[in-house]
Amino acid sequence: MTEQTPVTFGPPKSGIREFCEQALITVIMALFLMTFIAQAVAVPTGSMQNTINIGDHLFVNKFVFSQPTPGLGKLLPTRDIKQGDIIVFKLPSDPKVNYVKRVIGLPGDTVHVKGRRVFVNGKELPEERALVQLEGHRDDPDLPIAKTEPKPEGAWYRTYYDVDRSAGDDEFDITHGMKYGVSEPVKVPEGKYFVMGDSRDNSLDSRYWGFVPRENIFARALYVHLSFDPRGGPSPLGKLLKIRWSRIGSAIK
Repeated sequence: MTEQTPVTFGPPKSGIREFCEQALITVIMALFLMTFIAQAVAVPTGSMQNTINIGDHLFVNKFVFSQPTPGLGKLLPTRDIKQGDIIVFKLPSDPKVNYVKRVIGLPGDTVHVKGRRVFVNGKELPEERALVQLEGHRDDPDLPIAKTEPKPEGAWYRTYYDVDRSAGDDEFDITHGMKYGVSEPVKVPEGKYFVMGDSRDNSLDSRYWGFVPRENIFARALYVHLSFDPRGGPSPLGKLLKIRWSRIGSAIK
């Protein structure tokens, strides 16, 4: 029987070289993942309470709203932005700031906000509403719920309003120095979106600074991968002791 000569491809790698190569591959894959597919986003404000709480760290999908890529379409499917999506976008007036809001009006829609009632194309949105105690709790991780209104048919998400103000159309917003609502129906221009925070009386959104251009939208919120009670303080130990385990893994919807 003829002996087989083993085939080698260069000298064997040292342990350090192999470790460095694996580390480099890991870094490249992580950068690719964060650049094109997914990213972690921290939430520092309460404009989406109690859907998304202060101190939540979100895992977001950056690929779903991008242009379809040949060969990867089935593996990483894309789709159009839909009403009700919770999106992550660059603030039009300051692209360095990331905002998280819910899509209310799509391009071509007519939006009218009257107190606690939101109309799109003349029909009221089926939103479940809860009244919360906003005074004295704006910086809390969760807003205490005082009362929930009957859930309308077709409602699949909940919005939160300050229990201490009426639902009148012309109520004045002392916090933001502006009137609530959109006094006249507005049409969403092509290529833009009308967005609002779920904490309606604690959110600066399209009611105040206008529409979000499509090119500013870069991700859809998926779930909470980590959450800290901000009252734990800035120190690592304080944060560790204030991890909100019940929030981890919560789907954003």
